[in-house]
Amino acid sequence: MDTIQLEEYVPESEPYYLPQGDEVVLAEAAYENALPLLLKGPTGCGKTRFMEYLSWRVHRPLVTVSCHDDLTTSDLVGRYLIRGGETVWLDGPLARAVKAGAICYLDEIVEARKDTTVVIHPLADDRRLLPMEKRGELLRAPAEFMLAVSYNPGYQSVLKDLKPSTRQRFVAIEFHYPEPGVESEIVAHEAGIETGIAEGLVRLAKLTRNLRDQGLPEGASTRLLVHAGRLIRAGISPQRACEVAVCQPLTDDHELLAGLLEMIHAVF
Repeated sequence: MDTIQLEEYVPESEPYYLPQGDEVVLAEAAYENALPLLLKGPTGCGKTRFMEYLSWRVHRPLVTVSCHDDLTTSDLVGRYLIRGGETVWLDGPLARAVKAGAICYLDEIVEARKDTTVVIHPLADDRRLLPMEKRGELLRAPAEFMLAVSYNPGYQSVLKDLKPSTRQRFVAIEFHYPEPGVESEIVAHEAGIETGIAEGLVRLAKLTRNLRDQGLPEGASTRLLVHAGRLIRAGISPQRACEVAVCQPLTDDHELLAGLLEMIHAVF
């Protein structure tokens, strides 16, 4: 197997991440024992940042693939292309990660087609093999390679859920939004704002999260709070920043928006 280099995917400095529990210890143990990793949690709660942090901790490149309905096996593994009148093979991100001994992170795995996710099965068990059917080859993953996937259980349905045959190949770690004090620290750091403003944003987020399943499929994520904080740092009023960065992305329902706006005025 040819080896390739993916230095451009290695974090140059330590990504900012505040552990919420023992997730770092668990993930490092999974990596050391060649076990694939499944991250479960709501959108914008820090799963991707955690993978960047893990990549830095174990000193391996991180190749991220955002899964979607049109993602094919060829998109992951590779395909033949015509270049200059010749047929050449182009590795997909999963094959490149295997060859480089990198971490391959399939974000929102349930968004991919079922016939696409099947290709990871032999890679996610003791075989650690990636079939390249179009080339008639099997890639054996080196010890340094790790497969990681994520999904949001809040959006799962009969049509979009991980099959037991896929799910039971992984070590699963559940993520939640951080505790208020920790989340305030994260928002203040990421947005570059004062702690008091960050605490107000977190209070607003908690109010919106209480409306889950009462009109809102999800409350405000930590990511949205950072967006609002950056607008505030740029000189936008807190009320307006929260309206456009928190409320509007959450819903288009006018009644819900009116209620969310009242929450903003109550907090700020």
